[in-house]
Amino acid sequence: MRSLLMDASGERLELDAYLEDFDKRFWKAGSSDEASFWKLERRQSFKEPGVESWEAFFRGEWGTALALIAEQKDHYERYFQRIADHGFGLHRVRVVEEPVTPYLQWELHLLRLKEQCGEDTRIVKVDDISPLESGTEFPEIAIIGSSALYEIIYDDDGTLAGGIRYTDEGLISDCRKIIRDIHGSGERLEAFFERRVAPLTPPAVDGK
Repeated sequence: MRSLLMDASGERLELDAYLEDFDKRFWKAGSSDEASFWKLERRQSFKEPGVESWEAFFRGEWGTALALIAEQKDHYERYFQRIADHGFGLHRVRVVEEPVTPYLQWELHLLRLKEQCGEDTRIVKVDDISPLESGTEFPEIAIIGSSALYEIIYDDDGTLAGGIRYTDEGLISDCRKIIRDIHGSGERLEAFFERRVAPLTPPAVDGK
């Protein structure tokens, strides 16, 4: 997939411009067969300053982090109902390396709640996608219908820094097919969570 992006022309958006453009397009995704939102997450660790449950996790307050996630249930039920009312769905591929990183242990708890509220998440192992990566890791990707594909950009610490927007419909279609095929071969999040995440002890975090 990275080779497809390297051969394409995209526009680099700084953080504020990326967030504004993303939000504007997201709610206008439409209701056609190609209107769904697709996301591919490849990195195993991010930083999410401003997210209360992540900040609690990062401080080493695991119980508080989980409680804060649980408190978001009403919010996500309303959010995914709004998405359904707009006529599209949200599909995610989450690549997982084992042993699961502390960040990913936290995120999978959050993604489980999102799935219970309406998101469609599948888990794939690194070994399952390595033939497709050909030695170069997949980028972080979000696709909004046929409107835009974003390569999501993070700084060295894993904090969101902006994105590169692509609008070529052929490129969007090709990348969406790759992500959709990976999604179709993945394991449902709930099954993976019960087998590989639920038994884990609270993660050790240095808070730095």
